[in-house]
Amino acid sequence: MDHPTLHPVQKTALIMLILVLSVVILKFADFILIPVAWAVFIAFALMPMNKWLETKNIPRPMAIALSIFLVSLFAVLVLYVLLNQMIGLLADVPFISAKLAQSLDELTEFMTKKFGIDMGSNEQGWGASELFSSENLNRTFLSTAKWLTIAGIIPLFTFLFMYYRDFFTEFLYRKFGKRDNPVMDWVKDAGGVIQAYLIGMIKVTGIVALMAGLFFYFFGIKYFLLFAIFIAVMNLIPYIGVLISSLLVILYVFLTFDGIIYPIVTLLVLWGIQLIENNLITPLIVGGKVNINMLAVILAILIGGGIWGISGMVLFIPMVGVLKITLDKSVKWKAYGYLLGDTFPPKKKKAVAEHTT
Repeated sequence: MDHPTLHPVQKTALIMLILVLSVVILKFADFILIPVAWAVFIAFALMPMNKWLETKNIPRPMAIALSIFLVSLFAVLVLYVLLNQMIGLLADVPFISAKLAQSLDELTEFMTKKFGIDMGSNEQGWGASELFSSENLNRTFLSTAKWLTIAGIIPLFTFLFMYYRDFFTEFLYRKFGKRDNPVMDWVKDAGGVIQAYLIGMIKVTGIVALMAGLFFYFFGIKYFLLFAIFIAVMNLIPYIGVLISSLLVILYVFLTFDGIIYPIVTLLVLWGIQLIENNLITPLIVGGKVNINMLAVILAILIGGGIWGISGMVLFIPMVGVLKITLDKSVKWKAYGYLLGDTFPPKKKKAVAEHTT
């Protein structure tokens, strides 16, 4: 018996229902889906190292464990350095808070005298009592415990995904056939996008951290490693991350250095680093592997942040790239894939039309 054709309104309602259910599942199953997503992406990023180790006649389990161990060791060393610098920065919080309160008082007095604007007073000061209240401490403890659990699960998932990769491949072959298999083509293309994007962004992050760290070191900024890595990691979140991290670093320089010239120089240098990264480093290293336009990137950041927080801001960009590949391979949905891309229509038709008129 033939299935009745759905009315366009019914189709639209069905698509909207699927989208809403997908968002609900992504939101409420984040404790499971976030480590799975990170593990899949990390597995693709570690695959070249793992395959190289296997070519040296190292058994697969040992090669996988060694690649994960080396990356984890590097991450632990970075975190150790960051924690040491963070402890020092927290010790300077009273001084920074006092300087911030003084600057705000001076700004209030200036605005009142110059423009007659009453911005209120800062009688309560800028203490940390609210920050370290019992409610905030409990919330911070629960959030930290959750993310530590997720961080501990990710290496296990990564190991399993890499170890059973032939098993998953054989499943796809048995399900869809070994020849002319569009699903396997999609998996290869999607894996290539994820791998190229992650490896490229790791290289870009390292270069940005090196450039920012050298500037902060020679400029005399006390916690130069902390701020350099902070700038580089936030650079993984396009547009928004760079803006937030740069403003915080400039604020720190303003509060800890005498004179307006230091924050201005910091602003110009960070702006220059961003220009070099956007126009030279990223195009050379990452290239056009994730061909999505700026509007799609911003929406991916906002939607990913709303659903998965910081992890969503980072992961949803390559996920949109995978979605574009999926849409491009479908005749029915190909137009939507084009809508996510950054390829403009040819200007030749426009020129011909203008000539005709």
